[in-house]
Amino acid sequence: MSDFEEELIASLPEFLAHALELEVESRERYRDMAACMELHHNPEAAELFNEMARYSELHVREVLLRAEGVELPAMAPWGFKWTCGESPEVRQAEAAHYLMSRRQALELALCHETRARDFYLGVAMRSESAEVRALAQEMAGEEQVHVDLLTRWIAGADHGVPQEDLDPPNVVA
Repeated sequence: MSDFEEELIASLPEFLAHALELEVESRERYRDMAACMELHHNPEAAELFNEMARYSELHVREVLLRAEGVELPAMAPWGFKWTCGESPEVRQAEAAHYLMSRRQALELALCHETRARDFYLGVAMRSESAEVRALAQEMAGEEQVHVDLLTRWIAGADHGVPQEDLDPPNVVA
């Protein structure tokens, strides 16, 4: 949990703003990765990223329901209390590669889901608000379900042989 600010998330509106940003960014990044995989004829990875985008969409809807009647603070991108510049669930999206195997896509998604879980656990451990701690713990549990699902999928995934790039980019050394 060292990747996150030590500054406390003190209120429910502040926590919901963070959770909404995390889940919206997650949904959008998974959608982008799925589109990229589809463009490069990698249907297995595209399918996985679309599935993860659907899970993130469910979380977006859940956060919006919880935020009904709550005035969320307007926050600049640099005002969020995570140190990686982006929300924890999308930090390593640049690791996606159009030739990645389903297993590699699963491992990348596992990394994102684990970071989201750890963010919520960190809030649950450090917030001074009992309401924030309880909700963060609940959301960490939901992310743990994704971690467990991905872990099972990885265990059953074919290691396969990496695809050969039949049309590599022109690179001048």
